[in-house]
This record gives sequence, C-alpha cells and structure tokens, in this order.
Amino acid sequence: MKFGKRLKRQIEESLPEWRDKFLSYKDLKKLVRLISTTDASPQAEGEFVSLLDAEVEKFNAFFMEQEEEFVIRQRELQERIRRAAESLRPSEAGYAAEMGRIRKDIVNFHGEMVLLVNYSSINYTGLAKILKKYDKRTGGLLRLPFIETVLKQPFFTTELISRLVKECEIMMEAVFPAAEEQVERREREALAMAEQSIFRNAVAALITMQELRKGSSTYGHFSLPPLILPDPDLLQSLQIPSPIPIQ
Repeated sequence: MKFGKRLKRQIEESLPEWRDKFLSYKDLKKLVRLISTTDASPQAEGEFVSLLDAEVEKFNAFFMEQEEEFVIRQRELQERIRRAAESLRPSEAGYAAEMGRIRKDIVNFHGEMVLLVNYSSINYTGLAKILKKYDKRTGGLLRLPFIETVLKQPFFTTELISRLVKECEIMMEAVFPAAEEQVERREREALAMAEQSIFRNAVAALITMQELRKGSSTYGHFSLPPLILPDPDLLQSLQIPSPIPIQ
C-alpha cells in the first residue's frame, strides 16, 4: 500500500479532533509535482521549505499540547485511585462503581497516548518521504539537512510520552488484578466492549507503523521513534485478544 493511502487510513481511524493535525501530504505532493528539474529555483525551494516548516510547527504545537494534557490526566487518575482506596472499602457498592469508571478512563487514556506516539511516527515518515520525492524530482539535497532538524523537534522526541504509557500500564495492572479476580468477567467484557473504539484505533495505528517499518528507507540514523506495542498480559486482562503479534 502506498504511503498516501496508509496516511489517509490512519487519519480516518484517528480521533475526530485530531484529523486536521496530520501532515498535509497530498498538498505537498501536488507542490512537488509542479516543481520540475528546470524550475528548482531558490524561490521554489523556499516556498516548499516554508510549507514544511509550517507543518512541523503544527505537529509541535499539537504534540506538546497533548503531552501537557496527558501529564495532568495521569496525575488526576492516580489521585482518583488513591481517594477511592482511602475512602471506600472493596466490599462497598460505591467502590466497584468508582473503580469501574476509573478503569474505563485508564483504558481510554492509554489508547490515546499510544495514538500520539504513532502520530509522531507517521508524520515523521511522511516528511521523510515527501523530501525524498522533492530531491528526486529536483536533483536537490534538501532531505538530509531538513530531517536532521526534524530529529530535534518536540513532536519527534517521544521519551516523555513513552514513559507515561509505561506508567499508565502499571496503573492498569493495579486496577485489573488478574489474580484476585475483584472484577467479574461480565464487567470486564462489558468494559472492553465500551472501550473498543479508542483501543481499536490504537491497534490500527500500531499495525500501520509495523507496515511502515517493513523495508522502510528511514532506518538507521533517521530511524522512526520506538514502536510501542500493547502488553499481551494487559490485553488478556481486558479480555481483548491481541490482534497483532507481540515481539
């Protein structure tokens, strides 16, 4: 599958409010087609770079906004768990209801963070591919210096969000106790069904990233950010079969 179609599918499977935050790949591709090898003037290159810079600024603004929101949401979830543990007994009906709400929010939260990591990956891939097309059409050498700059951009630096994903998985394990069976099977199944929308979107994003890495020209110094796979034990605790191979 060509990258343009993969990107389109990824956008369609993303959260509705995220869809205008992805790379404007089609517009950039049209601009590259208009630039011939005889028209690769400094002005034409300047216009192309300006569009790319605007896209990178869009990625950075959105990514940092989401990161800040996720930090706040994680603290709020941790506080809700603490309050529930201190104020309610496991035998009380209110405890089960509150923990059910918390579990639902944690599953959503985890899925959204996985989507953000893959938002970074697919937009980086798109930039690398459109720059490769530009260099091929114009005979220029724009790709390498531009990508070196991109590697330092906030949207590509995913260490914080990756750490938040791992911490969230620890929270999930705490509120989905497999051994103690505090949650009945029917409740887990109902919760899984309720959360399948975001979860399935996250899985679809992971599958797309795996496809992009097969024979990717962006390996090496310009490699994609690390791919985060859902923990298989975590998927089992949610009663959701793993749809992709966990390696």
